[in-house]
Amino acid sequence: MTHKKITDNKSGDTNPGVEMTFLEHLEELRWRIIYSILGVVIGAVICGVFLDFLVDVVLLKPARESGAALQNLKPFGQLFLYMQIAIIGGIIISIPNLFYQLWKFIAPALRKNERKYILSIVIYSSACFLIGIGFAYFIMLPLTMKFAAQFGSSQIENQFAIDEYMSIIISVMLAAGLIFELPMISFFLTKLGILTPAIMRKFRKHSIVVIMIAAALLTPGTDPVSQVILAVPLVLLYEVSILISKLSVKKS
Repeated sequence: MTHKKITDNKSGDTNPGVEMTFLEHLEELRWRIIYSILGVVIGAVICGVFLDFLVDVVLLKPARESGAALQNLKPFGQLFLYMQIAIIGGIIISIPNLFYQLWKFIAPALRKNERKYILSIVIYSSACFLIGIGFAYFIMLPLTMKFAAQFGSSQIENQFAIDEYMSIIISVMLAAGLIFELPMISFFLTKLGILTPAIMRKFRKHSIVVIMIAAALLTPGTDPVSQVILAVPLVLLYEVSILISKLSVKKS
């Protein structure tokens, strides 16, 4: 891709113009990174204000409902845990800004008729990510924690270290958020000419097999019904991605 210099003296936004030099690429990237970090910091401060609510009410809910016992094994374990939650929460809150900065950096390499979709792409990308997090929180995590808390001998009490518990909670939610970006990835790759609806339809059966394996890995040891329940949204996402790819080709 060749970026073009697109500076507007009043707004600083990008417009078609002269090709950007390597140093101008770096300068543009530097400012996008600064804006992204600033958004994360603001989001982390907001999360810091509501940190007790996020931990006690939101993040500990799967453990309470599963009956799992949690314990802190490190002297400053909870302090570092709260800092981590604030930062990750800041990233999640600033997702729209992160996507916006990413697409604004890519914008100079896009055609004029493609750049007008940036705002829509940011909105839909953010929505897909948040829906994925919600799916993980309300469906995947309750199943995972219920299995972990109830598995094993009745003579052995399952107690989990709080840092490992939070690691599972956060990693599963972030992973689900990324997985739910599949439709937007399909749109972008189709616009670049890398992906086509025909290719996606051709490998549909292979994709379903991969999806079932992924569902099994996300729900280790649970019954096949639970695995199917988790696989269904992923299959639907793939079908939606084919539709989006088809519509993208028509608009190209």
